[in-house]
Amino acid sequence: MGIRLSLNFLSEAPRAIILLSGGLDSATTLAIARDSGFDSYCLSFNYGQRHDIELEAAIRVAKALGAREHRILDLPLRDFGGSALTDDAIEVPTGGVTPGIPNTYVPARNTIMLSLALAWAEVLGGLDIFIGVNAVDYSGYPDCRPEYIAAFETMANLATKSGVEGRRLKIHAPLLGLSKAEIILRGQSLGIDYAMTISCYQADGDGRACGVCDSCRLRREGFISAGIVDPTPYISMPR
Repeated sequence: MGIRLSLNFLSEAPRAIILLSGGLDSATTLAIARDSGFDSYCLSFNYGQRHDIELEAAIRVAKALGAREHRILDLPLRDFGGSALTDDAIEVPTGGVTPGIPNTYVPARNTIMLSLALAWAEVLGGLDIFIGVNAVDYSGYPDCRPEYIAAFETMANLATKSGVEGRRLKIHAPLLGLSKAEIILRGQSLGIDYAMTISCYQADGDGRACGVCDSCRLRREGFISAGIVDPTPYISMPR
């Protein structure tokens, strides 16, 4: 069963769907959408991820950054497995970011999530979807590349009533070409408290980050490069 949290007020601002995981990147993306004048409708997913504590962070972030509505949908990707994030028998790699596609890639995750965001956008009459993918400091996922985002936008405008009737939908990926340090600096300028976010692939029940997965390493290096104190509670400090 999904969860719906909403703030009841009238607004004439354009509506945008923001995919919100509760991590550093998606929080920054939400802040950018808000700063750009959009009414933000946040969409999160309980997809069977081992780090489902991130959903508590998503609720905090949506509330703190003034989301118009926040929905958490159940998405049973764990039924398929095939990823260290959705199959407990597959270990999360902890040796550092390496070339190639790691086993933390979740098959078709972004495609499925963007498709559901697209459906909600059509219902709301919105023409904008924001996703916090990054193709600079990332783990090599194929669905985080600019070619993928462009292809999905093309598909969206071919497959929807809005697109066919000439109301073109836009997929916004404002972090796509930014380093992690640049993302953090952008978020800081927008007033984000990154202490409320969780990025770790295997955070514990208290929200403490493991410190050694790819996501922890990229996050920690980003704060160091940005010259900003990292507020993350790590179980093991990244090296």
